[in-house]
Amino acid sequence: MVPVDNLLAFTAAAVVLIVIPGPSVLFSVGRALALGRLGGLLSVLGNALGLLPIIAAVALGVGAIVAESVVLFTIIKVVGALYLMYLGIQSIRHRHDRAKAVSGDALPRSRWRQLGESFVVGITNPKTIAFFVAVLPQFVDLHAGSVPLQMFELGFVFFVLALICDGTWAMAAAAARTWFGKSPKRMATLSATGGGMMIGLGGILLLTGNKH
Repeated sequence: MVPVDNLLAFTAAAVVLIVIPGPSVLFSVGRALALGRLGGLLSVLGNALGLLPIIAAVALGVGAIVAESVVLFTIIKVVGALYLMYLGIQSIRHRHDRAKAVSGDALPRSRWRQLGESFVVGITNPKTIAFFVAVLPQFVDLHAGSVPLQMFELGFVFFVLALICDGTWAMAAAAARTWFGKSPKRMATLSATGGGMMIGLGGILLLTGNKH
């Protein structure tokens, strides 16, 4: 078990990091604007679930290998960024369908598909790997039991905090979307805006830094 002092210190650090709008927040807000409250919340959940395999990999030592390998890190980075840009393009292409869906003229995309897309975005975010590799070991007490188990505990705390914070951002974005939804034209524009945010985010992730 992680000592209480270490756990509280990590929680404080994680809250500061999560509250500041970053890639996960921008992704969640963009999806909420494009897909609505349910789509935004499913995106938050899928993105957060993508953290779990990364946490497991870091706890078992695999994450450090990926973080130190320029080739592997770059591959994950490029795949994640391109997939994010692809989702943004799809949101722009189908912006009129989204407007019809709000008025009940069209069926929204599968919930499982929304969840799966967001999971892919979460698990292919190399910045998350770098963060966990660099930060989790600093809050582990070598005399407090299994190191991998402590890393799992810390990672799960981060997972819960990410769900709460990103979910709040998504709900706020969805609330603004409700007003836009009264006009099909405004709704189409908003969907395209959300798609543009995802494309921009993908571009930023693709172009910033070599490894971090």
